[in-house]
Amino acid sequence: MTVRDRIREALELRPHTALQLSQAVGIPQAEVADHLEHLARSLPHQGLVLEVEPASCIACDLSFESRKRMTKPSRCPRCRSERIQP
Repeated sequence: MTVRDRIREALELRPHTALQLSQAVGIPQAEVADHLEHLARSLPHQGLVLEVEPASCIACDLSFESRKRMTKPSRCPRCRSERIQP
């Protein structure tokens, strides 16, 4: 079973953060975003959709809904806080 198959299987059970996926699959957290981007492109061909909950700033509640990258933002553009909910 490939890494992407294991990620897909984990996501079918329940929602996960990138950290939880990395622990469940046994890969570094930095690699999870690349695999998720590939899954987001390939799943529609199978009639499935990868739903991504946007990150949000803990300090000012800004939601990063327009962000296309799967990685966590480093800081909030509104208040410059680095306290980001993944």
